[in-house]
Amino acid sequence: MKEYIQNLLTGIVSSLKNENILSADTQIRIMVENTKDKAHGDFASNIAMMLARPMKKNPREIAELLISRIPANDKISRVEIAGPGFINFFANKAFIENQVNDMLKDPLLGVRPLRTPETVVIDYSSPNVAKEMAVHHIRSTVIGDAVVRILEFLGNRVIRANHIGDWGTQFGMLIACLEKKEEEHASSLELSDLEAFYREAKKYYDEDPQFAEKARKYVVKLQSGDEYCREMWQKLVKITMDQNQEIYRRLNISLTEKDVMGESLYNPMLKPLVDDLISRNLAKEDQGAIVVYLDNFKDKDGNPRGVIVRKSDGGFLYTTTDIACTKYRVEHFGANRIIVFADSRQHEHLLMAWDIAKMAGYLPENVLTEHGSFGMMLGKDGKPFKTRSGGTVKLKEFLDEAENRAATLMSDRNNNLSPEEKSKVIHTVAMGAVKYADLSKNRTTDYIFDWDNMLTFDGNTAPYLQYAYSRVQSIFRKTDAIPGKISISAPEEEDLLLKFTKFNEVVNSAAEKAMPHLLCTYLYELAGLFMKFYESCPITKQEVPDNIKTSRLAISECTAKILKTGLGLLGIETLERM
Repeated sequence: MKEYIQNLLTGIVSSLKNENILSADTQIRIMVENTKDKAHGDFASNIAMMLARPMKKNPREIAELLISRIPANDKISRVEIAGPGFINFFANKAFIENQVNDMLKDPLLGVRPLRTPETVVIDYSSPNVAKEMAVHHIRSTVIGDAVVRILEFLGNRVIRANHIGDWGTQFGMLIACLEKKEEEHASSLELSDLEAFYREAKKYYDEDPQFAEKARKYVVKLQSGDEYCREMWQKLVKITMDQNQEIYRRLNISLTEKDVMGESLYNPMLKPLVDDLISRNLAKEDQGAIVVYLDNFKDKDGNPRGVIVRKSDGGFLYTTTDIACTKYRVEHFGANRIIVFADSRQHEHLLMAWDIAKMAGYLPENVLTEHGSFGMMLGKDGKPFKTRSGGTVKLKEFLDEAENRAATLMSDRNNNLSPEEKSKVIHTVAMGAVKYADLSKNRTTDYIFDWDNMLTFDGNTAPYLQYAYSRVQSIFRKTDAIPGKISISAPEEEDLLLKFTKFNEVVNSAAEKAMPHLLCTYLYELAGLFMKFYESCPITKQEVPDNIKTSRLAISECTAKILKTGLGLLGIETLERM
């Protein structure tokens, strides 16, 4: 509906230009917004005030002119002028009814797939090998996965890229330490052991010269393709990723083993890439290092910033790897859009890597690159979320605590569930709460993590939305009647139906901006409108006429379908009973 009004106003502005009522070079952005007060209609535009200066007329006079040119149609019941010149649009009830009845027949619930789907590479999660996933990995993981699901829902080809840290000089000492463990018959490593294993390897490296010498040799051998070192390295990668995959399964994250594209993938590409930059005079030697100077970035003296792509000792940097992986994603996948979900501190680093890729022609101008930046997850003290002792919170232990707290939350509720059902409910509520607490916040800002606010049936939380869905399902368990054709008979119904029609707009906006919180806000508002409808509009009572009963059942059905689909796009499961 909003898009229809925008197109309508765009056409009227064009006709004013054609008739020389408005200068042909006038440029305005036509905005149509949802109104907060139903008394002001369903949609509003300030276009008349935007045109006041170029047309040199009173905004209300311009508003009258625009309204006079709106053709009669079945979508808008009336248009009014408010205040200094706002134009308020009231949607036609019959049009809303027809739109929602059509939504119920559509598997995509009125969400229109893109006319030109894109190939989108999304880089997210990105843990390190030989390290246990910590709570700080959750933001990249859950935000990236939600955006993946939303973009796929719209028909895009989405490539999941789990850019793990699986390469570097540290693997020499890790291989030497693994070898030592196997010689001591202590090879049955679990990931939790690897935290201590990493520290132990570093201790050997710092204190044992023979061990350090062996570690340095193993780095060279690994990078040269030595079969033994490569086999030991692969063991470390597998141990790590097997355990990470269990975390993904538990959190309902869609990443799989085939999505791993670690730093090692790009390592063979680094030397030829730097050689290419040198041969084309894009990079030059400076004190033994190979440097690219960027005009778009300045140092403190205003000179082009130098970015090292190869150190004086021949080693490569993260920037070099990121240039290579950008080139690979364009050439190998044919990416139209690349989104990297990494914390906000990586912003300049990524921009410089992409700038070099553009200079070299690896990144065409028509390929969109985006840093899906996010803020930090903070404790109640406003500092980075830590254990009480100040240590890093392991993600597995964090999820364990979520399930324990969910069990407490659910302990006073429905006792008719079997032990298996209770276990499923506790797990689903816990994982949903953890993910939604993150997804519901604007990703660009820091946020305070609070267990009490997250695991509650009040407010903008996953348990509230999951309960709203299960409450709808309980309606259908109370009646044998089936949903019929929707017909508005109460204001609460009209409010809810109008919200249904905005699902397409919200999903597309969340996809375009890579902002899952837009969908969260919509679902929360939808659930609130359903609760008002449920309290004001009886459904299963005997005195309710059949045509109203079946209409309200259809309204309930549409609510449930949107909640289930919307939460599914966030990677959050729903429950038939809670």
